[in-house]
Amino acid sequence: MKSFEDLGLSSEITEALAGEGIEIPTPLQEAAIPTVAKGNNIVLKAGPGSGLLTTWLVGLLESIEPINNKVQCIVLCATPDTADRLAESAARLSSMTGHSVAALGSSWTLPGQANLLFTTPDDLLAALEQNVVDVSSAQVLVVDQAQSIENLGGLQSLERTLGYLPSGTQRILSSLPITSGIQDLIGRHFKRTVTLPTPTSDVPKRGQIRFRIAPEPTEAAALAIVDELITDGAQHVLVFCRSEDRAADVGDYLTLHGFIAGAPGDTSVPVWLGIDALEARSGIENSEGLAVISCDPPADPDTLDRRHSLTSDGVVVVLPREVAHLRALGKQTGYETIPFPPPMRDRGVTDQIRNMLEPALQEGDIAPYIDALEPIFREHDPVEVAAAAVALLRKKSGSADHAQTHGSSTAAARAPGTPSWSKLFVGVGERDGLSKGDLLGAITGEAELTGDSVGRIEIRESHSIVEVHESVARKVIQALNGTSLRGRAARVDFDRPRAKPTARKSRPAR
Repeated sequence: MKSFEDLGLSSEITEALAGEGIEIPTPLQEAAIPTVAKGNNIVLKAGPGSGLLTTWLVGLLESIEPINNKVQCIVLCATPDTADRLAESAARLSSMTGHSVAALGSSWTLPGQANLLFTTPDDLLAALEQNVVDVSSAQVLVVDQAQSIENLGGLQSLERTLGYLPSGTQRILSSLPITSGIQDLIGRHFKRTVTLPTPTSDVPKRGQIRFRIAPEPTEAAALAIVDELITDGAQHVLVFCRSEDRAADVGDYLTLHGFIAGAPGDTSVPVWLGIDALEARSGIENSEGLAVISCDPPADPDTLDRRHSLTSDGVVVVLPREVAHLRALGKQTGYETIPFPPPMRDRGVTDQIRNMLEPALQEGDIAPYIDALEPIFREHDPVEVAAAAVALLRKKSGSADHAQTHGSSTAAARAPGTPSWSKLFVGVGERDGLSKGDLLGAITGEAELTGDSVGRIEIRESHSIVEVHESVARKVIQALNGTSLRGRAARVDFDRPRAKPTARKSRPAR
């Protein structure tokens, strides 16, 4: 297949896809879109980064004739944020087809009358029990990333919502991985399903591909990696993007920072921009001194291999939710995926302020203070008021830091709002060849965290001590326990103070 037109999609849908920079279907989309459009039940063993939303959405937009004020498709997501994000993406495509889109529990008008309704199992169940949403016209149920719904304890609510749906409703489920619990759910509620992609046999090992987890937008992470690779000796860095529009945005961002970008093979510029891997390779005469970055994760195994078999020096930039997809691709192509965290550096005053404020914003009861500050907001911009409050906070915390520096370690000397940290014990140390970068990479990669969740790392002879945000400590322990660090299975637990040995009482002489 060369285009979405070859899949029999309408011109409205293909134009909407082109407007989003999506012009060539992935192998998964080629196989799944006709199946979805025919109304068949389907299980997609895929995750974010694979073009998953497009895979099932365009088939539904093709097959569902929109009916005014009727919910015709329900999309169950793990969290309200995910439902809102997917609804926004779906709305951009459905604007050409006349389907209305909304997310329940978010800022969308008349969600109960949207043709495509995105929500969580708990929110949908509550709406059904309160007769806020009518699903009697529903034709399709989509369960997005069922493993995440399972992890958050939403499977029970999901199963209860199934009783409200009309019989014969088309059912689509995505999950990566498909756990035993999800397999049981499929066996009981998803009959006569097609599962895609088909399992692959074991493949020989090809090498390693590093990945860096970054927040959106990922251009800043790509820039940082380009800088690091060139500093380390790369003569040219080939940056792959998913579309021409995306490549133009990334190129503008790199050029803004002084890294001139051009076409693959242009020896006059340090950065090359590529979209199609085969086309990019044809323009490169010599790959010596070349490093490769995927600014967007490859959607399928062939794309991964074509991009990163050019050189052994490759990095993929991923969002936290895309890590599972990249690891699955690595297994299918024989590449070992290795975390590549950013260099550890002093985060500076800005991050210190953020770390002091975020716990209060997320957990504190700040409503009374907003009421108290309202008269000030009439005279001063809230941004100026916030800056003044930070100045006072830092002045107070500076006094506390001074007290701590001069020997005071009491709780009263601790700066208010400082985030809570947990110390973890890791049973691998300096004698095993472990470095701080190794440990940071393992934590961010295995636990799928960004680097700002990790604090001080201390590598000792036989073990290591690392500080992580208290809110993710158990996640790090669970993710790291038993993994291989420098060839040794890691034992990870909370660092507990060792009791001082008590002096043995001498026995009186007999």
